[in-house]
Amino acid sequence: MNVKEISYYPAGSAFCPDAFGKELSELIEDIRREEKKEDVLYLCIGSDRSTGDSLGPLIGYMLQKESGLSTAVLGTLTYPVHAVNLEEALTQIETEFSDSIVVAIDASVGKREHIGCITLGRGSIKPGLGVSKDLAEVGDIFITGIVGACGRFEPLMLQNTRLSMVMEMADCICRGIGAVENFCLEASRN
Repeated sequence: MNVKEISYYPAGSAFCPDAFGKELSELIEDIRREEKKEDVLYLCIGSDRSTGDSLGPLIGYMLQKESGLSTAVLGTLTYPVHAVNLEEALTQIETEFSDSIVVAIDASVGKREHIGCITLGRGSIKPGLGVSKDLAEVGDIFITGIVGACGRFEPLMLQNTRLSMVMEMADCICRGIGAVENFCLEASRN
């Protein structure tokens, strides 16, 4: 089993969207070269019914509102992708976005000292793992926001996650994704 390389980025004022965007654009370009995929799809996973699980739909909503974004988005506040409809979303990806690099975005759990951090890496994630759901692995690249500590990820903890922390992570991730667009523009000019 390959050990995934995971980068951790602090959310808030210490977050550097250019560093995050540069790493994300490099991951995208690596997959483009290796797998001959061209487009990018942001698959934003979660539910708007629980603060701790709303990171994905919030990011999807924010990305859809972004007028200059040149990529597709699945999973928003209006049409979230979650445990109930994940298989349906994966079927849609297979039929409509088969040539796309899938960047899976979701809330997650981690070490206590990582709560409030954003992770980025190559590979898939397994949504619902923190709440003992057995769902399909998704994504070529993953972005997660750590909203709680391992062992304490239960529905009550999800309900008590501070919205301000989730919003701060969502803002940072969206700024980082915006930086990817800038790196792609620069690369196409050179």
